[in-house]
Amino acid sequence: MRPMHLQVFLLASAQALFQIVSVLVMTIGGLAGSILAPSPEFATAPIAAMFLGTAISTVPASMWMSRAGRKVGFVTGASLGMLGGLLAAAGMMTSSLILLCAGTFLAGTYQGFAQFYRFAAAEVSDEKFKPRAISLVLAGGVVAALVGPLLARWGGDLMQPTYTASFLFLSAASAIAIGVLLGVNVPKTVDTEDDRANERPLSAIVRQPTYLVALFAAVTGYGVMILAMTATPLAMTHHHHDLSSTVTVIQLHVLAMFLPSFVTGSLIARFGVLTIMQAGIALLVAHVLLALTGTGFYNFTAALIMLGVGWNFLYIGGTNLLTRSYSSAEKGKAQATNDLTVFLVGLCASLSAGVLQNTIGWQALNLWLLPWLALAAAAILWLQLSTKRTAARA
Repeated sequence: MRPMHLQVFLLASAQALFQIVSVLVMTIGGLAGSILAPSPEFATAPIAAMFLGTAISTVPASMWMSRAGRKVGFVTGASLGMLGGLLAAAGMMTSSLILLCAGTFLAGTYQGFAQFYRFAAAEVSDEKFKPRAISLVLAGGVVAALVGPLLARWGGDLMQPTYTASFLFLSAASAIAIGVLLGVNVPKTVDTEDDRANERPLSAIVRQPTYLVALFAAVTGYGVMILAMTATPLAMTHHHHDLSSTVTVIQLHVLAMFLPSFVTGSLIARFGVLTIMQAGIALLVAHVLLALTGTGFYNFTAALIMLGVGWNFLYIGGTNLLTRSYSSAEKGKAQATNDLTVFLVGLCASLSAGVLQNTIGWQALNLWLLPWLALAAAAILWLQLSTKRTAARA
């Protein structure tokens, strides 16, 4: 195995372990919160705390890795995840919502560091392999799709109080990730004098059409996905589905999020990144339409599968497009700004999910996603037309 391929394999393995943590919190966070919360509106507080941790840690994580290197930063993140699992379990044992949220907050800081795995994969790859490397790292989530919901189910009643063992599994996955990450070797980029001389301020980078569209696409894909996914366990419980059915739907959804990653890079190379991003928007619209058809098990299943594949196309496409908008010297601030914005929107979406589900319901919640998706489709179309006009003038 070539060194480049080995590093991508290790990063994909680390991604699988990190996503197990994320999927586990997304699967049971709202259910655990509903046990401890003083009212149903606060049920998704543990999930919101995870996204708050991610949003707060993204910029410091980028700065820390710029100084200490990718490996040290990634191990730091996984260590915080391990501690977070222990705190969340302690929260369940002591019936403390605050302690539970503190634990998921630390799991969120782990997520803040782990978001840079895909960028690290691009950094260890040559230009030809880069889109596939990003896709393969995100494909590590396929393992999480299979394992995360199962750990949530197995850990549910393994110890009392309910879900205590699930959060201990979270801590164990983080500990294993530390061992994997110790083998990662991402060479520290040495910027040339020309790179530093030509480095642009952040305001100039984010004003580029390519950067703006990549960012808005990522925000749309993540925000829509988090809002719908966070609301799903609560909606299914409201419509009298049991935990086993909910876990199955989340499992299939997460599988749909990451299984296409094995081919998304190749599809981007063949059809173009903007075309694949538009396909992602179309699939997210299909999710909304399926959600409006009913609240049975198969309605939830079909809708969440479309949600997962749509997120995959839009998120991987957006990441690929983003890497074209900055130089090596600019990558730290460009990447951190992108991920900070994405997870602030994720935080708002996760906070809103419980409130919207308990006030307007599952179908109305999904209906309100359509204007957002229409704006994203228009932004991508605008960039497509601008690119064609520029090419025609050249």
